[in-house]
Amino acid sequence: MAQHNPDASMKHADPYKEVNLDTDVSPEQKIQDLSDFMKKYLLFHTNAESGKTHDLASDSHINISFLNSSGEWASVSGTARVITNRSLVEKHYGAHLKAWLGDLQDGVHDGGVDDPRIGIIRTKMITAHYGFPQKSRIDQIAEVAQGIATGKPAVVNKLREISEAEVRQWRSSH
Repeated sequence: MAQHNPDASMKHADPYKEVNLDTDVSPEQKIQDLSDFMKKYLLFHTNAESGKTHDLASDSHINISFLNSSGEWASVSGTARVITNRSLVEKHYGAHLKAWLGDLQDGVHDGGVDDPRIGIIRTKMITAHYGFPQKSRIDQIAEVAQGIATGKPAVVNKLREISEAEVRQWRSSH
């Protein structure tokens, strides 16, 4: 039988999060930083007749997670819907979409900007978690190596959490 360590109850269950969590930032700044990141990397085109769009029609709750090559990442939970507004589709259209949609040879469904299958998945955030490196790649490697050797969590990222209450507060003022 394992012995109970009285000091164990005083330790944080997630020491990595404890040493990297960035709590000294306003909800406004957290949402702005996440928005800036997502604008650079995130736009979801879809085939409005695909399985995922049918899934969204029956349950709109989603989680989107992504990571870029510099180590920035985000995980956004919320609801989503498919937008087929032609002016929005046209604004964000790229010829590369033809490769994913294909040309059905009917003069309408050709993967072009006017193809009625093209939609954009719009997400309404409820909560989010994201992180971005606060050290150079070499310093990150050194921190991880030190953590392996000492058992101490690596201090390499600024982790941020955006709560549902913070999202509601931000929306009420924007």
